[in-house]
Amino acid sequence: MNQFKAETYDVIVVGAGHAGSEAALASARMGCKTLLLTINLDMVAFMPCNPSVGGPAKGVVVREIDALGGEMGHNIDKTYIQMRMLNTGKGPAVRALRAQADKHAYANEMKHTIERTENLSLRQGIVEKLIVENGVCEGVVTTTGAEYHSKAVIITAGTALRGEIIIGELKYSSGPNNSLPSIGLANNLKELGLEIARFKTGTPPRVKSSTIDYSVTEEQPGDEQPNHFSFSTPDDAYQLEQRSCWLTYTNEGTHEIIQNNLHRAPMFTGIVEGVGARYCPSIEDKIVRFSDKPRHQLFLEPEGLNTEEVYVQGLSTSLPEDVQTEILHSVAGLENAEMMRTGYAIEYDVVVPHQLRPTLETMVIENLYTAGQTNGTSGYEEAGGQGLIAGINAALKIQGKEPFVMKRSDGYIGVMIDDLVTKGTNEPYRLLTSRAEYRLILRHDNADLRLTEMGHQIGLVKAEQYELYVAKKAAVEKEIARLSSVRVKPTKEVQAFLEAKGSAPLKDGILASDFLKRPELTYGEVTQFIPALEEKLDDKVIEQVEIQIKYEGYIKKALEKVDKLKRMEAKKIPENIDYEAINGLATEAKQKLQKIQPETIAQASRISGVNPADISILMVYIEQGKIAKTTSKSE
Repeated sequence: MNQFKAETYDVIVVGAGHAGSEAALASARMGCKTLLLTINLDMVAFMPCNPSVGGPAKGVVVREIDALGGEMGHNIDKTYIQMRMLNTGKGPAVRALRAQADKHAYANEMKHTIERTENLSLRQGIVEKLIVENGVCEGVVTTTGAEYHSKAVIITAGTALRGEIIIGELKYSSGPNNSLPSIGLANNLKELGLEIARFKTGTPPRVKSSTIDYSVTEEQPGDEQPNHFSFSTPDDAYQLEQRSCWLTYTNEGTHEIIQNNLHRAPMFTGIVEGVGARYCPSIEDKIVRFSDKPRHQLFLEPEGLNTEEVYVQGLSTSLPEDVQTEILHSVAGLENAEMMRTGYAIEYDVVVPHQLRPTLETMVIENLYTAGQTNGTSGYEEAGGQGLIAGINAALKIQGKEPFVMKRSDGYIGVMIDDLVTKGTNEPYRLLTSRAEYRLILRHDNADLRLTEMGHQIGLVKAEQYELYVAKKAAVEKEIARLSSVRVKPTKEVQAFLEAKGSAPLKDGILASDFLKRPELTYGEVTQFIPALEEKLDDKVIEQVEIQIKYEGYIKKALEKVDKLKRMEAKKIPENIDYEAINGLATEAKQKLQKIQPETIAQASRISGVNPADISILMVYIEQGKIAKTTSKSE
């Protein structure tokens, strides 16, 4: 193959899925000349799995991406066909938006946004290898021999790295949705010294809508009240005709079919080598692991407004095609369903994430970043969050600025990246609310208040979005101050209202803010007994006022823990420490610290196998100034 020098860029992003789209847009919007390379221009921001965005934890990530100046929230707001707020009966810490997407419209809209973005070139091409000189990544080479040079490279290859699709006994080289795999680059990463693991994920079959009997299924409509992921999307924008999803169930007959064909299931026959996702198991895995359950939920989700394809969520499988058809026809409503696409499993290479810095730059090769499923995660949202951070940090490094590292107390994106680089993952990583110790302050409703200022300082949040944030923040603070200064008096009207509500009567006057802390009272009910405002407050401001007042005590305790964590995060660990030279550290701690190379005491304390006693020894060692000796010895 004859190589030739093509263009030179600041940043090259390899892969245009959800991570690559955010990475390329971020670096370009921050002023870096950026090239986005993809195997297939028709697969930009494609949804090979669920045609949906959001859900518990994931929905918070989408709003965090938006607050930092990313694109995913805007894009789904333009292309959703159903929007629902989940967990409305629970506390604000676990509420989350989830949208059904028109998957083709979603991909087309993101591609169009990329095409119109200044400083950003989108090009079809397969990257064969990286250009690395003296441990520094300086560009890429494509299969056509084109050498693109750059100051940073971000790999966001999704499941394409040595991808293999598995259906029954059939196993063939392929990326998702029968796209081309990336074999040369996968081999090159290993040759360059990166530690590689093998993971697996899968999808369910798709069926034709007109062949489904919806009358025996349960309708799952969207919310009547408009809602959006982006904080800057007006309530009356993009009001589409919403499409319902439908709920049905597997049954004993379904389970019997699966049990009778386990000997043909790749995950039990040894054909599958990669590690699958624990929190998104295949239907055959569910039947084996939860054999006591008589049925499992299946959601029938439309894939768009202009297609008959319906995604059978909950029926992920790699069983042979004939068995998949039999399974479908055993389910209520699907007795005559026509299968349009067969479910499949896909195996792919991942970069073991303990080799990454919190900026998502690899420790093995300078100026090389990885993001998304390449780092061992699952989900469009997790990918988008990582892509955004990688794009931001590549741009900041090129511009000679300080890196942007999200802490666990800043957002779910920070939780995810810290989990990956500090703890690693032995299976496809999925964000859950339970992973965030500060989830009471990391809510979907306050992502803008948490992160917009950061996004503005980075240079991604533009003037219009920033002005909306400033106005909202000021309105919330002003109304909380007002409610904390006016009193509700124990009038006959108030006492009668409280009696009707089953709430204790007032013995004396009470601050409106304290009155609102009663769990059975709402903002609207409290404010009817105090002087009215001249202008009606926006619903999002009211929501924020009510949450901040009602949960003030819990939020205060959480923030105290955050302050303690920030003090530990401020204690940096100098580079090039020879942990073997530190007397008193346990052997396991030495090995783990040497492998992960934590940047702060807080990060070191979260490493499995590093105990509080080890942290105490490390802190004393650093404070006594012995690092200089250790550094010179290691050099």
